[in-house]
Amino acid sequence: MKDGERCVGELVGDDAKLSTVSARLQTLLNAQLVKRRRDARHLYYSLADQHVVQLMDNALAHADEDAQSS
Repeated sequence: MKDGERCVGELVGDDAKLSTVSARLQTLLNAQLVKRRRDARHLYYSLADQHVVQLMDNALAHADEDAQSS
């Protein structure tokens, strides 16, 4: 979603259930970290704003530092 909006179906991986992904997206929506748009029967999600992108980048960089030091 960092590169734009995604349909819920695009976010579901081989090992995930649609209901699980939808519930997690709802949590992110409630926290105002993502926004959504409906197009007929499809819901599209995108990051709420550039601050969320920076937050994610920082979190991933921190996780990578921890993984490398282990």
